[in-house]
Amino acid sequence: MRLFVPLIAFALAGCSSLDRVFSDAPDNPGPCPSALALYDAHRIVELTEQPATIESVGFTGEINGVRSLCRYYETEPITANLEIDFGFGRGPAAQGNEHTFTYFVAVTRRDRVVIYREDFPITVRFAPGQDRVYMTESLNRITIPRATETTSGTNFEIIVGFDLTPEQIAWNRAGQRFRVNAGQD
Repeated sequence: MRLFVPLIAFALAGCSSLDRVFSDAPDNPGPCPSALALYDAHRIVELTEQPATIESVGFTGEINGVRSLCRYYETEPITANLEIDFGFGRGPAAQGNEHTFTYFVAVTRRDRVVIYREDFPITVRFAPGQDRVYMTESLNRITIPRATETTSGTNFEIIVGFDLTPEQIAWNRAGQRFRVNAGQD
């Protein structure tokens, strides 16, 4: 588990999804910010050569889901916990049984500007003969100050994705892919 505490001058409002945890606090006055994987960065395919063939696929990764629970009230900042589901693959060209990927978490003003971004490494270990690994990463206590009590969380987003090269972004935008379970029943 990791700690992620951005110090931002912007405010967010949240949802009442942590009522079980903060049962002594009043309900949130509005919804949580959206939490999602950025489409262009939600998967990564590492190729060892071109043209791309199944034989040239090294390690792959995909963000399969993002969940956020948040809590705030009165003038308090949003406190959110984030869970990210990953699927990783080891293709025919992968070297070794361990690989480290980098993913990011960004807080944005919806459809406008990144307010804060932080990169995180995630190391995947494949057992002998294993070609797929599924993991869930938890980031606890994302704290985002609010400007006023009435600032709505719907104005902001929490976005995750892999740190990609320009070629990997172009690959994703072109709709090309070798999924973690490609060629499997």
